[in-house]
Amino acid sequence: MSTFLNKLSEFGISPNEISKLIASALVEDLGGGVDITSTSTIKESANSVANFVARKNGVVAGLYVAAAVLESCNLKEIKVLANEGAQVKAGQVVIEVRGNTRSILLAERTALNFLTHLSGIATQTKVWVDSISGTSAKIRDTRKTNPGLRTLEKFAVRMGGGINHRMSLSDEGLIKDNHIAAAGDIKLAAQNFKKNFPGKKLEIEIDHLSQLADAIASEADLIMLDNFSLEDCQAAVQQINGAKKIEVSGGITLENVREFAQTGIDYIAIGAITHSAPALDFGLDFVKEK
Repeated sequence: MSTFLNKLSEFGISPNEISKLIASALVEDLGGGVDITSTSTIKESANSVANFVARKNGVVAGLYVAAAVLESCNLKEIKVLANEGAQVKAGQVVIEVRGNTRSILLAERTALNFLTHLSGIATQTKVWVDSISGTSAKIRDTRKTNPGLRTLEKFAVRMGGGINHRMSLSDEGLIKDNHIAAAGDIKLAAQNFKKNFPGKKLEIEIDHLSQLADAIASEADLIMLDNFSLEDCQAAVQQINGAKKIEVSGGITLENVREFAQTGIDYIAIGAITHSAPALDFGLDFVKEK
């Protein structure tokens, strides 16, 4: 098993899961053939030194994944020069690799795809976390992740200072409007959930203050206020009065998030940190040795 994949286990990530993901990405990139450009222009025996370099300031995540991609391409001399979750500056070298030139170029795009995407999520998360600094609220993610990348994307959220909501539908319960409509009412839906899964946490989503009394009286552990105005959020916090944990979701922007955080809510769910985070630019630069 890759040295760097094993390091991912320190973050609660399955090395086997990421190994399969990397293998699939490399197969996709080769398209069943070979790198015809490198094969035709670079000698098989050629060796090089190359650096992965940050093009912009941000928070880095996915270093060990990128390094594991290099290892998957039979490169052995790899140095990771920054920590996961570290602030990096434009021009900073985060990984150095020495070895076969064709192999470096084979790994380049796949490694950069992981590195730029995950660092983008970490960087965007940090922006949200900083915007509510000093309050008791926490920024956390949602299940709005790219298929197959949830484990890594939620890891990147943690590297940016956010926290994770449920990883899967089997982790915790979240009763939404469609569940309530199907079950008949809020209290009955919560009662049935706790009867079937007594050891699991339960969150109930409401979209109007008129539902709040039933949500408070239910067996839910947490109440989500969906698309509430700031004024209605403040009223809900006062009415709940510490009886349940509170999360807000929908209609939250960087311009108003601090006001919501100051109402006394516990969590702020931001889907954009995973589904809309812009990539943090990194590049691969070959180095001429003296």
